[in-house]
Amino acid sequence: MAIKKEVLDELLAGAEGKDVFGKDGLFDDLKKALAERMLSAEMDHHLGQETGEGGTDRSNHRNGYSRKKVLTDTAKLEIAVPRDREGTFDPKLIAKYQRRFPGFDDKIVSMYARGLTVREIQGHLVEIYGIDISPDLVSTITDAVLEEVAEWQSRPLEATYAIVFFDALRVKVRDEGTVRNKAIYLALGVRPDGSKEPLGLWIEQTEGAKFWLRVMNDLKVRGVNDILIATVDGLKGFPEAIGAVFPQTIVQTCIVHLIRHSMGFASWKERKPVTAALREIYRAKDAETAKQKLDEFDAGAWGRKYPAIAQSWRRNWSEVIPFFAFPEPVRRIIYTTNAIESLNAKLRKAVKARGHFPNDDAALKLLFLVLRRAARDWKMAPRKWSAAKTQFAIIFEDRFFAA
Repeated sequence: MAIKKEVLDELLAGAEGKDVFGKDGLFDDLKKALAERMLSAEMDHHLGQETGEGGTDRSNHRNGYSRKKVLTDTAKLEIAVPRDREGTFDPKLIAKYQRRFPGFDDKIVSMYARGLTVREIQGHLVEIYGIDISPDLVSTITDAVLEEVAEWQSRPLEATYAIVFFDALRVKVRDEGTVRNKAIYLALGVRPDGSKEPLGLWIEQTEGAKFWLRVMNDLKVRGVNDILIATVDGLKGFPEAIGAVFPQTIVQTCIVHLIRHSMGFASWKERKPVTAALREIYRAKDAETAKQKLDEFDAGAWGRKYPAIAQSWRRNWSEVIPFFAFPEPVRRIIYTTNAIESLNAKLRKAVKARGHFPNDDAALKLLFLVLRRAARDWKMAPRKWSAAKTQFAIIFEDRFFAA
């Protein structure tokens, strides 16, 4: 609804910018006035419902106002909330016990999702808006997200995913008085139409295949019947856990992770030429040629200088080989457009800003919020998906079309 120009001229007469948008300025006055008008209208509706259509029951009526301080995006306002004689009025705009104006919680959650700590959010609100709130209040607001996390973790999933990327993110979590390094596993699914969907987050409680088997069973229980290709980061026991629950799934070691692991052995200045040498391996036309290129790398200058690189490729070779059976469009989807890499960059940035977490829930809460923000930008399938989709349909036939 457009506001008439004459009304705006009257409101802004002689006012400067700071008088309008500053603390306790015109903008805050408007919020207060509009809130009180809407609460008054709610009271009229409430009393009208109680009197019935005939309007003859006058046992309940207005009984003055109570003062209530609420926090907004810019200030702390004192709102006059109407009361009724029988005390049955329950306002919807600002509910009983609610101390924050609608939208205020979303701002705090948004700042938390960007990696700001509880103390940093408190300082930001004081510095920018002049609003002083306790760290406990910030924690209470963000902890409300945990219910949403639990619901998201148990939601039904698609029956078939063309690709699922599994990856681990290391975080520091305080556990029984000491800070431990824990792994949080992320599964990112690619549907047959090319759209992406984060499937879940699981924090590691125990090492080994039992944990990964629990992750697979969780996906199965939530409706996943088939995964065509699963890419993993070379963790021991992970392929076996996938095969136990999804026996038809092709398990592929993530080429990007393998390259990243290889770069950990090379000096910073030599990473570019070493990467170029490894490119000859994963761009080979078939598995036999790739094995030959790996042998050449191992026998060459870089292989002699960094023997651990070739060893790591050989250890994972049985999970690398399936990659060479795919045509070029599918290969590009698996490694060139590795969807989980850009997502991991956002997650690592938020984790790095936080340092360590007081408990498991705090870590899951932050990563969920970062995932939710990132997913808002996933509107289109990758550009190369059209060609890859045709190849998937040929290779997997009925399994692909069953989706």
